[in-house]
Amino acid sequence: MGSKVKICGLVRPEDIETANLCRPDYIGFVFADSRRRVSIEQAECLRAGLADGILAVGVFVNAPAQEAARIAEKGIIDIIQLHGDEDEAYIRTIKKYTRKPVIKAVRVQSREQILKAEELPCEYLLLDTYTKGQYGGSGKGFDLSLIPSLKRPFFLAGGLNAENVSGALRESGAFAADVSSAVETGGYKDREKVEAFIRAVREQQTDTCRHYSFARSAQ
Repeated sequence: MGSKVKICGLVRPEDIETANLCRPDYIGFVFADSRRRVSIEQAECLRAGLADGILAVGVFVNAPAQEAARIAEKGIIDIIQLHGDEDEAYIRTIKKYTRKPVIKAVRVQSREQILKAEELPCEYLLLDTYTKGQYGGSGKGFDLSLIPSLKRPFFLAGGLNAENVSGALRESGAFAADVSSAVETGGYKDREKVEAFIRAVREQQTDTCRHYSFARSAQ
């Protein structure tokens, strides 16, 4: 199975049009403090225009568990992404209110930290760059050698762009690539950049399949 793509921080109808044209696997609505923050009403309107087959992720930072679950249960989002200091008890509380999958973000500082996060009752991890005082969105990468062998699928974020995403996915073994600022121009999603990023991931998948087929034929 090839790596997936998540385009995060959609805020305009034009962004939805871009997603429908370029077909990422996931898009993200940010409900936390950010220049990309959307209201529940905005997200509901944007989701209404999203093509079938693209899953919507809601990004929260230390929000009340019931609030995140309520947005999920309204059908606005398919997956809940927790990007703050949420712990095991918080995630279990979320799961009392909704059966939607949960992504728990880790601002990577050590291998041990990632392994500990893998024990949380979530469906996915998201590995992002640690920046003091920030919960994400730095646009900077981190040392991929810190990523241990994981059983849980994870999204890779932080400093990814069309030029480096293919190599980052190969090195990390990530389930999905997550991008926001690198596919923007002037603070807004740029269709050409989104298309180039997704193409880079898809071509990486094709190259991997070709390599596998060649190795099999050589046996």
